[in-house]
Amino acid sequence: MIEEAYEVAESLQDPEEHRRELGDLLFQIVFQAALREREHAFDLDDVIEAIRSKMIRRHPHVFGDSQGGSSPEEVERQWAQIKAAERAAEREIEGPADPLAGVPRALPPMQRSWRLQEKAASIGFDWPDTEGPRAKVLEEWVEMEEAIIGGDRRRILDEYGDLLFVLVRYGSKLGITAEDALRSANAKFEARFAHMMQRAHEEGVDPAKAGLERLDGWWNEARAKGLGSA
Repeated sequence: MIEEAYEVAESLQDPEEHRRELGDLLFQIVFQAALREREHAFDLDDVIEAIRSKMIRRHPHVFGDSQGGSSPEEVERQWAQIKAAERAAEREIEGPADPLAGVPRALPPMQRSWRLQEKAASIGFDWPDTEGPRAKVLEEWVEMEEAIIGGDRRRILDEYGDLLFVLVRYGSKLGITAEDALRSANAKFEARFAHMMQRAHEEGVDPAKAGLERLDGWWNEARAKGLGSA
């Protein structure tokens, strides 16, 4: 199912491919529901009813009496409160709610970083604009450089992680999803690297023996042509 979900994400630029990949993902949902039905646990109708009820319950601004009167921030805050109350009731948890509890640990680290920070922002723990995360990026960069100079491997790992973490939030403030930005950078690298390999083939050169200067030259050719650029 995870593999199929990634294939859906990769197909978004092509409507026909997107349609096919959504079908593959839907098959996994139907299949898993069928396995549980065989165990007399639940069936596909129960799955649909669960999400229908959840949508109504968590969106009183749409399905309740207070339609149209809430700001996006208020709606998100209310949604988080309702979700937290549900989790507490389900698990009979006493004490303060944990807004981060609903972020799956199995998410890819960058995606989970974004979700954790979005959850924190829902209770007001966030910078008001881009200046805060920008300053924090510069601060974390300096601290990472200091760790590198000091040669402390563990500290380098920590500071590098902190830098990545705040870059995710900085991107959010700029309206950029870190996953999308990195996916685009990967595609750009692949396109330009492919040009390098093609040039090596044309000149009858083993890429591993071409040398950095020649490889850089081919890379700059690809860059000048705008290969991989959006």
